[in-house]
Amino acid sequence: MSNQTATMNIPKQAGYGQAMAIICILFFVFGFVTWLNGTLIQFFQIVCELNVSQALLVTMAFFMAYFFLSIPSSFILNKTGFKNGMALGLLIIAIGSLVFIPAANARSFGMFLTGLFIQGAGLALLQTASNPYASIIGPKESAAKRISILGICNKTAGALAPLILGSIILKGAEKLEADIAAAVDPAQKSALLDSLASRVIGPYVAIAIVLTILAFLLKRSSLPEIDTDAEDAGTAAATNGKTNVFQFPQLVLGVICIFVYVGVEVMAGDVIGQYGKALGMSIADTRYFTTFTLVAMLAGYVIGIATIPKYLTGKKGLQISAVLGVLFTIGAFLNTGFSAVTFIALLGLANALMWPAIFPMAIDGLGRFTKIGSALLVMGIAGGGVIPQIYSGMFDQHSMFSFLYSSSIDFRHAFLYCMVPCYLYILFYSLVGDKIGKNKSGVKAI
Repeated sequence: MSNQTATMNIPKQAGYGQAMAIICILFFVFGFVTWLNGTLIQFFQIVCELNVSQALLVTMAFFMAYFFLSIPSSFILNKTGFKNGMALGLLIIAIGSLVFIPAANARSFGMFLTGLFIQGAGLALLQTASNPYASIIGPKESAAKRISILGICNKTAGALAPLILGSIILKGAEKLEADIAAAVDPAQKSALLDSLASRVIGPYVAIAIVLTILAFLLKRSSLPEIDTDAEDAGTAAATNGKTNVFQFPQLVLGVICIFVYVGVEVMAGDVIGQYGKALGMSIADTRYFTTFTLVAMLAGYVIGIATIPKYLTGKKGLQISAVLGVLFTIGAFLNTGFSAVTFIALLGLANALMWPAIFPMAIDGLGRFTKIGSALLVMGIAGGGVIPQIYSGMFDQHSMFSFLYSSSIDFRHAFLYCMVPCYLYILFYSLVGDKIGKNKSGVKAI
């Protein structure tokens, strides 16, 4: 869509700056809720007495909601519009947060997963609306830069989330772990676990209240609607004769790219704590490791804002990022202790510019197929649930993916074997994948 088309759909009383401010707040919400998972993985391992693969079901439940709810979200947005749809998404996340109350009281991991799935469903609706909004609301050339600005909001919240939640629910967790392990009386052990589980109630009630207030304010705001079905002359010519979204190869390959990208992002952010524990580090240290990754991502977004599009295109930034991903993964494999963890945290730097580049590249030229294309891309976020399970399946026989491997390997090799192919595919998409089908259609690549 041209900048002229997008601008015509923005009322004068609610201009570009105001719309960006509102979307920035929403991206802050995404980041805060999403990056609590790294802390929850370690918390549930203690409270619900889980192995690694079971604990990583946190990411599976959360991110698989995107797979199941993204396409329904596009139909909801067609009925509600962007603003009302995003307000509804906030309320759904609030409902998922409230499920943590009975889950904590019953110390039921299944109920916790249900709450996480509901939260993921709300985020699927928010993401399906907000990402194309951010891509289309301004000039196409600066879409990656615009999403990088939103990414700073997202990752700032993500860096704060584990610090805040970890200081509340994992305070003194190392001593509690020792007390629980030493408890010989089942009633005493149960009481200790119940006490620890109750710590999660307060933070999630607060989250539910804040989200409900935000939903009300968003509903009352003057956030403008955009018309993603409108097409300029070039896009209309490119989409002429297209009957479904699967006729755009750059989108289909982009969905796979989003899948593997979110997988490596979650591995770097949520699995880093488990990786540190496997290296023999204490939970007092590992509970904050997710923040290290998010700080590195923040640095990457700042670099993106400074360099895109003045010095780099989003496409070139994606190529550099993919190469860095391979190098940092190998660095983590070749090192131990805090050096290895540092390389995993640096993957945040490598991952920072990926979403801002992939999403605009994949939806470029979709015209009236933009909503459903966005929904398919958001479905790809399910990679954040699948790839950590594939990783754990390589060394943990309890994983649902353990049947894929004839023999177990150690967690360091598993991390290497999961991450490097993902980054190589991202490199392929940045070099070739986004061009496939575009020359024939006449759509110019970003």
